[in-house]
Amino acid sequence: MIARTDALAGPHVYDSLLDLARLPWFEEERGRLVVSDREEVGSIIDVHAHLALAYVRPMQVDLFCASGETEHYLPACCRVDLDVYVNKNFTQEHLRALNDDLIKGSMRRGGMRASHTVPNLAREMDELGVVKSIILPIDFPFISENHAHAADAAKRDDHIMAFGSVHPYTPKAHERLDEQAHQGALGVKVHPNVQCVRPDDPKARALYRACGERNLPILIHCGPVGIEPALGRWLTQVKWYERGIAENPKTTFILGHSGALQFDEALALQKKYPNVWLETSSQSLTNVRAMVERADPDRVAFGSDWPFYHQAIPLAKVLIATEGKPALRQKILFANAARMLGLA
Repeated sequence: MIARTDALAGPHVYDSLLDLARLPWFEEERGRLVVSDREEVGSIIDVHAHLALAYVRPMQVDLFCASGETEHYLPACCRVDLDVYVNKNFTQEHLRALNDDLIKGSMRRGGMRASHTVPNLAREMDELGVVKSIILPIDFPFISENHAHAADAAKRDDHIMAFGSVHPYTPKAHERLDEQAHQGALGVKVHPNVQCVRPDDPKARALYRACGERNLPILIHCGPVGIEPALGRWLTQVKWYERGIAENPKTTFILGHSGALQFDEALALQKKYPNVWLETSSQSLTNVRAMVERADPDRVAFGSDWPFYHQAIPLAKVLIATEGKPALRQKILFANAARMLGLA
């Protein structure tokens, strides 16, 4: 008991990913981090994950190829401070590699993204007790079909569920929604920064309405993260989200990253509107604790933003924040998402 108390007391700064094995729920097994107490942790649904994305050219990555190790954008060897917004753990070198892999890499073979595949994600999930991960594609009109790759992954591997992606300015956007729902999409991913559309744009609000009419929840990137271009930082200000939320009470909005660096504003939206959810990816331990203590506990879900980060990093934060609260832990890690997705 003393050892457990000491491990949970903090500060929660770790020399590497494997150093998280100092926490009572994890252990190192053959050089990999695994959950050691499956009964205490329980089953997990990750509502925020990605596979390699492709733009302009057809997909250059074999999404069903296993590789030795996943190259997360935050490498496993790096120091991890759980009590900062997670991208504060990046060095400038990491950020340069990330941007090169995401931008130039989306049109070529190889790179870190070659390891951002279904088998690599599934292996990590099995080691941690994650039973389902939602793949979030991000698409543009005419130059990408990432939603189709997500749908294919969900059909071929039981670990995976898929959301769709319809850019608000896509011609015949409503028809595209119907097509993707028919292909198995359980919701829709919207990314104002990447897709260059402000959240209160009329076409974005029309898309929200259409999603509500089709019972498709929206996971929308919410809030500035501090490493995006100035335009993206402006587009993702939390103040732009309220109008679309208020106008569409029948549409479920999951605020990806829970407002990022504007967490308090996102929390206020969740408390004000019953159609707003928070999710845990990227947030600091302090803010995950705030979700546990101050948010509506029935509208908080677990997310990781894999492959940017190993799923154990956000999991550790939830486990620490819910210590001694097993019912609340089970809601955040599994039951809330299962209810929203019609799995329970």
